[in-house]
Amino acid sequence: MRLLLLSLAFCFSSVLAAQVGGLFTYEFLNFAPSARVSALGGTHIAVVDDDINIAANNPAALNPLMHEQLSFSHAFHPGGVQYGYAAGGYYHQKLKTTFSGGIRYANYGTFDLTNNLGQVEGDFKAAEYGISIGAGRQLAERLRGGINLRFVTSRLESYNSAGIVADLSLLYQDTAKNLIITMVARNAGRQLTTYREDNVEPLPFELQAGISKRLKHLPFQFSLIYRYLDRWNILYDDPNSTETTLLFGDVNSEQTNTEIWFDNFARHFVFNGELFVGKKDNFRLRFGYSHLLRKELSIEEYRSLGGFTFGAGVKINRFRLDYGRTNFHIGGGVNHLTIGTNIKEFR
Repeated sequence: MRLLLLSLAFCFSSVLAAQVGGLFTYEFLNFAPSARVSALGGTHIAVVDDDINIAANNPAALNPLMHEQLSFSHAFHPGGVQYGYAAGGYYHQKLKTTFSGGIRYANYGTFDLTNNLGQVEGDFKAAEYGISIGAGRQLAERLRGGINLRFVTSRLESYNSAGIVADLSLLYQDTAKNLIITMVARNAGRQLTTYREDNVEPLPFELQAGISKRLKHLPFQFSLIYRYLDRWNILYDDPNSTETTLLFGDVNSEQTNTEIWFDNFARHFVFNGELFVGKKDNFRLRFGYSHLLRKELSIEEYRSLGGFTFGAGVKINRFRLDYGRTNFHIGGGVNHLTIGTNIKEFR
């Protein structure tokens, strides 16, 4: 437990000393691992149940309910981009530890290979993969801890790169109050080989905190996720912007310092909720909202559902089917599908 706390503190302090902003490599690691996560705002870490996909972003969520769980997810992104995640879980009784294994992939499709004059000389493909193993266990009566280790490889035309990434997390669970509080340090690591010689690029490190509460007299659970604890200013300064849209849709040509502060503050949050239907929660309705997603991808002249997400899940016999929809802007969004089962149900 002390080692895990020390590791989280080290990751936090090291990022505070680094420069804020810039581009990151291996951004596909931030794609939602499942349709459920897509429907809940694209980021969901404050939950402990039998969903093995949650452990992809928060290894402290690993628990015995995930024993022999299998899941496969695939998302259809605009422009022919496709990505997905396959995972499985195993609980070791003697070690009192739940292990997970998974693979992320992102296929960006086929592109024209052109010369300096724009003449097509062929084509090339681009894809990235992340192979991970994770472990999580109970550290105290209400405290859980976990770690993910992930080997990442990327190929963009003739450029190749590989890296090693880790996720560290702590999770507090009060089952009597149906309350969960968690903190996750995601994507801490570095490149092992670079696309170009002596050009090491930063990884998309992020420190997150989350809280969730399931209501006592209503089958509904809501969550609040705070992203980028390691940096405050996540605004994008667009020099071509002439007007801005505030949180509730009002248009203002010039923001005050207070409005800028609240706009930046709201971008850190992801709100979501999940409604459970049936005695065994076999049917679920989900929704989410990310203000950061809405502000960065919406078009100022048009209103849209950018930043809003929704979906549903149902269990039929031995299988659980989930669908998630992420709305980027009026040009399109992402449709995400997940199918999961448990090997024990086939015995």
